[in-house]
Amino acid sequence: MRTSPATRGAYRATVAVLGAAVVALGVVLLPLPGPGWLIIFAGLALLATEFAWAQRLLGFARERVAAWTRWLGRQSWPVRGAVAAGCALVVVLALGAVVAVTGVPAFLPEPVAALVADVVPGSER
Repeated sequence: MRTSPATRGAYRATVAVLGAAVVALGVVLLPLPGPGWLIIFAGLALLATEFAWAQRLLGFARERVAAWTRWLGRQSWPVRGAVAAGCALVVVLALGAVVAVTGVPAFLPEPVAALVADVVPGSER
């Protein structure tokens, strides 16, 4: 399909749309607990199969993640703990925002739902 001139454009367009959708999904999932960055890298890898700019961006992102990992590995335990606490705070704030917008999830047990409703401003059961 990639070698036929008639279908090459359609193939590239399909890769572009799917890759962009995967990257967009990863961006939406970034503040939530889960594999947001992994999904973004998967979308970039998909785009990189057809686009040189995506190959360069994926290479740059990999280098930055590796540099961050090396930097964090050289830091003391208090700095690592502060980074972990900061990440946990971002996750808690993101979940609080989701609950404030959508309400307390129905699957939570009643005592937990009551606690969440009391803690998160604007949330309802």
